[in-house]
Amino acid sequence: MTQIENNPSPQVVPTDAAVGILPVPGHKPVTVIGTDAIRAGFDARCLQQAINAGTAPGVTEVVLNPDGHVGYGAPIGCVMVSPTHIYPGPVGVDIKCSMSLLQMNIPADAVADRKLRRALIIALGQRLPTGAGQGQRSARKSRKVGRELGVQAITAGASGEVCAAMGIPPEWVSRCEDSVHLGHDDSADALALRLEQLLAAKQLGDFDDKLRQLGSYGGGNHFGECEVVTIADSDRARATAATFGLHDGQVAFLSHCGSRGLGNLLAMGQFRALQHHFSNWSIPLPGNDRDLVYAPLGTPQADAYLDDMALGANFATVNHLLINALVLEAFREILPGTTGKLVYFISHNIARREIVDNRLAWVHRKGATRAFPAGHPGLKGTPFEATGHPILLPGNPREGSVVMVAAEGAEKSCYSVNHGAGRCMGRKDAIRRLDQAAIDEDLDRHDILSNCRQYPKDEAPDAYKDFGEVLRSVELAGLATPVAKLTARFVIKDGDKADD
Repeated sequence: MTQIENNPSPQVVPTDAAVGILPVPGHKPVTVIGTDAIRAGFDARCLQQAINAGTAPGVTEVVLNPDGHVGYGAPIGCVMVSPTHIYPGPVGVDIKCSMSLLQMNIPADAVADRKLRRALIIALGQRLPTGAGQGQRSARKSRKVGRELGVQAITAGASGEVCAAMGIPPEWVSRCEDSVHLGHDDSADALALRLEQLLAAKQLGDFDDKLRQLGSYGGGNHFGECEVVTIADSDRARATAATFGLHDGQVAFLSHCGSRGLGNLLAMGQFRALQHHFSNWSIPLPGNDRDLVYAPLGTPQADAYLDDMALGANFATVNHLLINALVLEAFREILPGTTGKLVYFISHNIARREIVDNRLAWVHRKGATRAFPAGHPGLKGTPFEATGHPILLPGNPREGSVVMVAAEGAEKSCYSVNHGAGRCMGRKDAIRRLDQAAIDEDLDRHDILSNCRQYPKDEAPDAYKDFGEVLRSVELAGLATPVAKLTARFVIKDGDKADD
């Protein structure tokens, strides 16, 4: 882990029940979302990373969400805004790691039988590879993607042609936060040129192998999860759920994945290139953290990063849509007549151009999710203009996950919320401290199946923060309100290491 400056004891100053500030000498304080219990759980290194981010050149806002914990250069669970600079660290090494939710027409009792759920797990496993390095060849019913189509996917995103070639329903595109990402000059040509440069420099390893990971889950915290939807008991929640396309008491499928090996190569290549640039020119590092490198907008370094981020983001988008198409195919094999509609696809590791304080800026969300409420200009012309868009927040299989919708108060967090529960134990710590038998018995007691012989210790529910307290922080801070709860029936995971 990179060395950073040590503040002996950074302290959050409460300003409301679930909002506080973290002073940053000489700069605007960090906004901190979280109840007393959540604030007590932030370790000093996480808070110091937030302070370092607040001192970085061009940064005008930093928000630390209740799921915050230590990451590369900036905490996972933070928002960082800059009108003038782009930062790879506050995007992370899994470019456009995202959530998607597929609502199906299956009643909850249709998946009550454990043998049927096991059959669904097998059918999904035949189509969806899991784990670091795994691709289409490890799943015999996967959708094979060749080089030409793969290149088209990462340079053009979820275009009509790409969706048609992969068997992705074209109407799902309107349910994406962003279905296409363009290059630094807002063109796809810039991405094609950048890809040529990367391939010529042999910076993408076995490129064809990376393309074969389209339609697959990664390792670690990535997952697919069969859910039962329960709409919150309020008129507003029911009306919002209808707009979202959620159906009470029916089965949905929640997915968490990103840009796989390609995104990791692109991100790590950018870290190395910028670190080399900083070293050559003796440029000071914010907080002396070599993972908090940056590039001023308009420079060749910034253009290269924006192009690479867009390539990875397009991969992640098509990957999620293809995963959902394969999920629907598997369910139809076991439960003929199944239909499925995409509720939403939303990222939590991305930098987007948005208006902040009446100024166009790059909003970096690292383990943080966009939260635009009803009437936000960014939703104009979308199906969610009058309600706000769906916010997909995974908790853990035992405690469930939620769908929320932003409130007007989300402005205080740069229209962002947490991306989930957030870790309270490091992976090595969880493997050392948690009991395997207790983990598996706990899931069995809740009648939750998985594809794992033993559920990964470092992904056990107890390795994560109290999800109820995290959600209470979001509601008390006035950022978002619940629309529906998702109760897990089975989980698709892999034991390999990965992180946002």
